Amino acid sequence: MDTETDILIVDDDREIRDLLSRFLTRHAMKVTSVKDGAELNKRLALKRPGLIVLDLMLPGEDGLSILRRLRSDAMTATIPVVMLTAMGEETDRIVGLEMGADDYLPEPFNPRELLARIKAVLRRAKPGAASDNEAEGFRFANFRLDCSARQLHGPDGAAIDLTGGEFDLLKALVEHAGRVLTRDQLLDLTKGRLAGPFDRSIDIQISRIRKKIELDAKEPELIKTVRGGGYVLTASVERSRA
Repeated sequence: MDTETDILIVDDDREIRDLLSRFLTRHAMKVTSVKDGAELNKRLALKRPGLIVLDLMLPGEDGLSILRRLRSDAMTATIPVVMLTAMGEETDRIVGLEMGADDYLPEPFNPRELLARIKAVLRRAKPGAASDNEAEGFRFANFRLDCSARQLHGPDGAAIDLTGGEFDLLKALVEHAGRVLTRDQLLDLTKGRLAGPFDRSIDIQISRIRKKIELDAKEPELIKTVRGGGYVLTASVERSRA
């Protein structure tokens, strides 16, 4: 079984864990479920999952704390995470996205929508997912974006950790360098039909990317904000074989 179909569910509600496990298993995914952060730690020590479905409302260590810990550890920093959040808890969604969640789904939800989001996140995160024509790199401001391996390398050649959503957003900006892209256009380019009305997610991901590539994220030079318009990558871009 490929790791990209190995799903780890973290939810304290046994009925939800059982329901999602049965549903995702019927759709050719290998599923493991745990009830809290302690069990998650034990599972991660045994095997790296292809994706984590993380409920934010957990007893003990809550989901946001777990997400922060996952993103701060080099061993788990790039594991895709889909958050499950309570309906109306926009603050939790904002904070979760700021900490690097790849997508979110408010509860209650239809398992089919969760399946669609899981597949979309995995598709974006899968190395080599680009077509032959797209399996190339881009160079800008001494950075190299490797579209085949889905990696960003800094001026020193070291890899810079990006979530799947951050990579797709940066790639969209690089491919349209010098052109102002609205939030709606960026949502279409990165999430397509799965995009929802919560366009604040674009602002949050832009902020995270700036912290990783700008000399001063508060005074960005590479990714500029256009008031009333959107965002634009100002650097010159060259295509190259990655």
